[in-house]
Amino acid sequence: MSFSSSLRGRLRLLILLPPLLLLNGCTGLDALSNLTSGLGDLFADDDTADPPAVLPEEFKGEVQLELVWKDVAGKGTDQKYLKLQPAVANGRLYVADIKGLLQARQLNDGDVVWENNTEFPFASGPVVNGDLLIMGTSHGEVVGFDAHSGKMRWMREVSSEVLATPVVAGDKVIVRTTDGKVIAVRLQDGGIVWSAEHNVPALSIRGAGAPLVVDDKVVAGAANGKLMAWQLSDGKALWESTVVIPSGRSEVERLVDLDADPIEARNTIFICSYQNGSAAVTESDGEVLWRNESISSHTGISADWRYLYITDSHSEVWQVDQRTGASLWSQKELHNRQLTAVTVYGGYAVAGDFEGYVHWLSLSDGRLLARIKIGKAAIAAKPVEADGVVYVFAKDGGIAAIRAK
Repeated sequence: MSFSSSLRGRLRLLILLPPLLLLNGCTGLDALSNLTSGLGDLFADDDTADPPAVLPEEFKGEVQLELVWKDVAGKGTDQKYLKLQPAVANGRLYVADIKGLLQARQLNDGDVVWENNTEFPFASGPVVNGDLLIMGTSHGEVVGFDAHSGKMRWMREVSSEVLATPVVAGDKVIVRTTDGKVIAVRLQDGGIVWSAEHNVPALSIRGAGAPLVVDDKVVAGAANGKLMAWQLSDGKALWESTVVIPSGRSEVERLVDLDADPIEARNTIFICSYQNGSAAVTESDGEVLWRNESISSHTGISADWRYLYITDSHSEVWQVDQRTGASLWSQKELHNRQLTAVTVYGGYAVAGDFEGYVHWLSLSDGRLLARIKIGKAAIAAKPVEADGVVYVFAKDGGIAAIRAK
């Protein structure tokens, strides 16, 4: 029995969707029925497959890249969708894997300074603040480690998986769990300071955007398309803003999860929805300043002093004016290559893809300047840049440091 390429693509999507979707509560079976109906639309026309762009074998880049060093750090994410990404702090590179391996490495050559085989099922982090390193786990734990030695200092159980990257704000760590809670714990000992909650739809995308701390507010996007703010000191609700409104006849079409990490610039918060566009809201009261319904993303947003850079749901990278939401250029040559969010530095936008390539784009017009392959595994974590060196972490644990000459 043989299948057309487009049918194989749809079968692959059908296999991949369940792990990415969360069914919540007693309404899960109804949602699953609607989901099946929605997925049926995928098979309606055998000519609608949208394969990833094929990279040309011959590519003469405008920028020369240097592989500074390359190594393997444990099992990575073991091909699962997790928020494990490298962190640079204290002159070191910190990485963690799904099996509980935690490492500090030298920036210049990647040599291991210390490692701790903790056996925690890490799902998010590392986040480093001074001498403390914070991790979230799949078993609903927030764990603090000594950043200089790797020894555990404290552990706090929370209500569910900590898939969103924790955020440090003063003497608190802000944690978001997959069951709709935002929790503040003490930085020094993990004690709970306050907890807030929002409703999670019966069907949602597996994932959660990191909370954002702006001045005295904690801001987080929800799976129902709303952006909410709480007072940092005590968790008091401050405002709630409907950023996107669900539309469509099936549960799949109505998914509006705000899973991209929100960012802030000049008292404005920028956020993207899974499939209903991007928006800017005021930090003070959540007033929507603009919406761009044509650019959706669950991957992420980056920014420089004037523009946003959004990797959309089709892995096309857009430059967007922060003031108006108007798009200025888009890079479509990497269509559907499952790009990461871009890292912006020195005139470049850098992103990894599903075949282990790392791409350098020009900030001026989005053209491809260079690429390098660090391995065979997909890169899902946003690259990290420090002092002109880009650090990349792949799903199989492959880690590389790359410099543009």
